[in-house]
Amino acid sequence: MAVAMGRPFVIQPCLSSSLCSLSKNINKSSFGAAETFLPAKPSSTRCTPVVVHAQQRPTWLPGLDPPPYLDGTLAGDFGFDPLGLGEDPQSLKWYVQAELVHARFAMAGVAGILFTDLLRVTGIRKLPVWYEAGAVKFEFASTRTLIVVQLLLMGFAETKRYMDFVSPGSQAKEGSFFGLESALEGLEPGYPGGPLLNPLGLARDIENAHVWKLKEIKNGRLAMVAMVGIFVQAAVTHAGPIDNLIEHLSNPWHRTIIQTLANSGS
Repeated sequence: MAVAMGRPFVIQPCLSSSLCSLSKNINKSSFGAAETFLPAKPSSTRCTPVVVHAQQRPTWLPGLDPPPYLDGTLAGDFGFDPLGLGEDPQSLKWYVQAELVHARFAMAGVAGILFTDLLRVTGIRKLPVWYEAGAVKFEFASTRTLIVVQLLLMGFAETKRYMDFVSPGSQAKEGSFFGLESALEGLEPGYPGGPLLNPLGLARDIENAHVWKLKEIKNGRLAMVAMVGIFVQAAVTHAGPIDNLIEHLSNPWHRTIIQTLANSGS
């Protein structure tokens, strides 16, 4: 949640006496019948008007100044780094890429869990609950084969991603990927493109796509929090998220997280 934080008052000196004040002289005539208001003669009096500089800097905690290395240029930068992990510029770049990858995995995981759980609960498909899906034996391949294939494919993709992080643009050179470089043309490290990974052509000007980057990282952080909630929910209730939702909706005032945690501890 973005909170606008106002900066403190700044006092700046003003040396122009004509802008600082006007004095009022009341000169009464000898007859005492008229009053004349004349401006005072310019004087060398110094004054210090108060000038307010309000900096609209979204921060994760109201009133907290963000660290200097988090200047708001990064997507989703709200000054959150209580442990100071991003003080080193190279480490900060790596943490940004790591968060982006974890956010994308979390979004894919939440969507997969909810979709398959919905198919299972409605009876459209006979599927296991998500935390038992890994123990299911598939007919088309053994578990060992699936693990090896996954390691090879994921290892290849992650190696290419790391090489592009170390040397940006190196994986888009001709001959780096069996002649398919144009189909996987990267926009910048962490943002692959091409017709395969960006078929809609969104955010082609990736350097100025601040709104798209902010939306992605916000949704990714929300998905990571949701994954933690799904893990805890499964450990406590031994049920899927759709089952938990249906149970809560059946009795909203008595089937809540408070009652669930209280019953699990008893």
